[in-house]
Amino acid sequence: MKHEQAVLRLGESRGVRVALNAALYQAGWFACVLGAVHGHASVGIVAAVAIIGWHLASAPQPGREAALIALCAVAGALFETLLVRGGWVRYDTAATFLDGAAPVWMIMLWAMFATTLNVSLRTLRDHLALAALLGLVGGPLAYYGGVRLGAIAFPDVAAALVAIGIGWAILAPAVLCLARRFDGFATALR
Repeated sequence: MKHEQAVLRLGESRGVRVALNAALYQAGWFACVLGAVHGHASVGIVAAVAIIGWHLASAPQPGREAALIALCAVAGALFETLLVRGGWVRYDTAATFLDGAAPVWMIMLWAMFATTLNVSLRTLRDHLALAALLGLVGGPLAYYGGVRLGAIAFPDVAAALVAIGIGWAILAPAVLCLARRFDGFATALR
């Protein structure tokens, strides 16, 4: 009961929690992308860790959310590495765990994205076809924003946008299904 009271204090209402969740994700996205652009990826990584930490601290069931975040980070790392190895995306100034793999800041974006699945993107969990459509369109737009800011490069723009769109059309509904299974906000955001 004390944890649920603390959750209510951290996000006074559902609307406030949803808006704050979306705003924090966007702030984290810019911190990661602009940090990478300016050679300070660690700034974005620290921001992402702080956002994820706050998310977990405010979740009624933080273990479930932590599992979702970990699974999404792994899925994102695999997808991003596939994009790099396939020659669709290039990260010129990024620190990676392994040569030819996704950069750490990009994996952190996936971890932060997971924090939205049971909060600001919660309603999409029941509309998987819409989620696929949004992934098909929104995924490439987000990456293109990263290209325009200078964080990533597309060796072949058309091929990259198609690969990213197809990947996100599959991954968006998949991670939303995971979110149903690992819902740490089930008691707070009904």
